[in-house]
Amino acid sequence: MQLNHGLHLAYCTNVHRGETWAQTFETLERHTLVVRRRVAAGRPYAIGLRLGARAAEELAQPAALTAFRHWLDAHDCYVFTINGFPYGSFHGTRVKEQVYAPDWSTPERLAYTQRLFALIAQLVPASVAGSVSTVPGSFKTWTQDDPARRAAIFANVTAIGRTIAELSERTGRDLHLGLEPEPCCTFETTPETVDFFNAWRASDHAVEAEGLLRRVGVNYDCCHLGVEFESAPVALDRLVAAGLRLSKIHISSALRVKPDAAGRAALAAFVEPTYLHQVVVGSAVTGTVRRRYVDLPDALADAAPAQPDDEWRVHFHLPLHAAPGAPFGDTRDHLLGALDWMQAHPTACQHAEMETYTWEVLPPALRVSIEDQLVGEYDWTLAALRARGLA
Repeated sequence: MQLNHGLHLAYCTNVHRGETWAQTFETLERHTLVVRRRVAAGRPYAIGLRLGARAAEELAQPAALTAFRHWLDAHDCYVFTINGFPYGSFHGTRVKEQVYAPDWSTPERLAYTQRLFALIAQLVPASVAGSVSTVPGSFKTWTQDDPARRAAIFANVTAIGRTIAELSERTGRDLHLGLEPEPCCTFETTPETVDFFNAWRASDHAVEAEGLLRRVGVNYDCCHLGVEFESAPVALDRLVAAGLRLSKIHISSALRVKPDAAGRAALAAFVEPTYLHQVVVGSAVTGTVRRRYVDLPDALADAAPAQPDDEWRVHFHLPLHAAPGAPFGDTRDHLLGALDWMQAHPTACQHAEMETYTWEVLPPALRVSIEDQLVGEYDWTLAALRARGLA
């Protein structure tokens, strides 16, 4: 939905299963329209669409795309953003580090993202910008000792920037890509994000890179940067000061806990086989990061003694509207800091998306019906935005 200062808000449909276009569309009819009637009756409704590679290829067929555009018109809905992070299966199977594959060193990731932009250019209303979010280059262990792979990433990011610029010029749409920092990836913190873009600017593609920063920017996920113990206002200021476009802000929250015996025991409920749940250990007092684990079982298996002020922050997206309950906390303080920053900079980023894709793997005590969760998240988010004059 469109809010104040040109801000658009949606929930990301990656919370639903759907790898084919038929499956994706079925979830829009079964779940999205129900939520739409409960939160935005009588007003245009925005959809944050998740399309994997297979669904994107099928939707790109002229008959399917025409039918979907008619469906959007019939239900007074519009698409302003596409989640292009997961290329393949995203529910009901082991995803883990494969969510980053194919990465930005591959032609497959480039071709997939080019297709997503061809779609968003035809779906987004004429007066609205269109965005796609994507992986932050690669998984860190795949690229940190491989200069050739890093060079390929820069080449493909340049190529997608060129595609977006040409498509924007041809269609008159303001189109942009957001690379999404995430723990244990090529860039996970905001200093690493700035370093990545500066390295791109200094690469063999330097001349083009500088001119493409309007088209290739950052998708700021509040869960991810909260896990990294960052201050949202400081982090967002850093990105803007570096000349980077804020393509989209993911309104999301992570799990936090003191790693004492009770905390470790309770974390067993969040161990599950589908997604990677990176753990960042830092000081609850100073925010200094001490170490990282690629997945929650790795952290739980480490018997090294904790320091008295240790806190674990876990990349496990939590429902926005409900606290996880003792002994846990969440990183909604980071999220609210990001909303405070948006209040002070109301036109700096006009795309916002609630992204709690973990519904299927939440502990039973935190799980309600998917429609009730999404409505609760809308209620919480809209109240927070209204308190800041953004809605």
